[in-house]
Amino acid sequence: MAIVIDAGKCTGCGTCVDACPLELIELTGDKAVINDPDSCIDCGACVDECPEEAISL
Repeated sequence: MAIVIDAGKCTGCGTCVDACPLELIELTGDKAVINDPDSCIDCGACVDECPEEAISL
């Protein structure tokens, strides 16, 4: 599995960046993007923390 970030819902708040234990998410152009999807461990921390529900597994 891998996380999916819906750019249309993402407001660029950065909550997911802080939540990711592996530091795989960054803000680019005021939107969250995952740097290395293959390294994602599907922990769901970013999903749980996103106030816009823009991230799913």
